[in-house]
Amino acid sequence: MQALRVLNQPCCAPGAPPLRKEEGESLALRFKALADPARLAIVNHLAGREEACVCEFRLDLSQPTVSHHLRVLREAGVIEVARRRGTWTYYRLIPEVMEQLAFALGGARAPRGVLATAERTVA
Repeated sequence: MQALRVLNQPCCAPGAPPLRKEEGESLALRFKALADPARLAIVNHLAGREEACVCEFRLDLSQPTVSHHLRVLREAGVIEVARRRGTWTYYRLIPEVMEQLAFALGGARAPRGVLATAERTVA
């Protein structure tokens, strides 16, 4: 049996209900991770790709700095390691997280799962 995620209404759309503390902290961590130009460039590079090698990121930054940005995005749950091949690491966006972030801002359809509202639950 597959468990369905229960999602609340968008946090930042007009008329949105107050966020629970845990939800706010989780969203803030992810948005904070995206609030850096280098990390946003990494996410932009990964968008629309199944995966990308770390060697493909052209950010004009040192390797340790790129590694730092990748670690921040991984810890925030925005990206994950897709695979390793020799010394190269391939990353991918976590699509569900990107859907949740867009939904939280009220700019996208509801993420896949269950949307729980005060009036009803939609599968």
